[in-house]
Amino acid sequence: MDSIIFDLDGTIWDPIDTVIEAWNNRIKKHGQINRELTRADFESVMGLQMPEISAKLFPNVNEETRDQVSRECCDAEEEYIKRQGGQLYPQVEEVLKKLSEKYKLFIVSNCQDGYIESFYEFHKLERYFVDFENPGRTGLSKGENIKLIIERNNLTDPIYVGDTEGDLKAARYAGIPFVYAKYGFGQVKEYDESIDTFSDLVKLYG
Repeated sequence: MDSIIFDLDGTIWDPIDTVIEAWNNRIKKHGQINRELTRADFESVMGLQMPEISAKLFPNVNEETRDQVSRECCDAEEEYIKRQGGQLYPQVEEVLKKLSEKYKLFIVSNCQDGYIESFYEFHKLERYFVDFENPGRTGLSKGENIKLIIERNNLTDPIYVGDTEGDLKAARYAGIPFVYAKYGFGQVKEYDESIDTFSDLVKLYG
């Protein structure tokens, strides 16, 4: 094994409280949407790409309005994350530091362009990662982005760490082992290894 590719939400951190605040602040400005989003709403869409997220969160709004609202919410979300960050899982930085001494580390997340940069800006963890990718930048699926990271960085034996069924499918598409983060947002029945806490990665690979 020469590298570890990470999902972000539900694997490295929980950003939901910050995201809820940003989105609810922004949707107040749109009369077509007369509800507040909840933590359960966001937990139900973690791991999806933005068009799927907006369709699930705003099913009674036309597609054009959904696209506009989700773009505005994503812009607000990035600003809130830059100022407030999210909730890192326990011992994240210590684990990343230790793993980065032995492996190349990467992030591939189903997020908009600018989201990972906002995560980096607040939590100052970019020093541990070599590269990252997302569909907001490439227009590709998570599996395709994993393959892109592998090819771009000449990786020979990577693994993918994530918390959802979509993460499993992406790893399988890329042809690499999948490590299931059981503490995250998803329920996954098939995996090559599993971890109950982020620090379990050190026990497996440290």
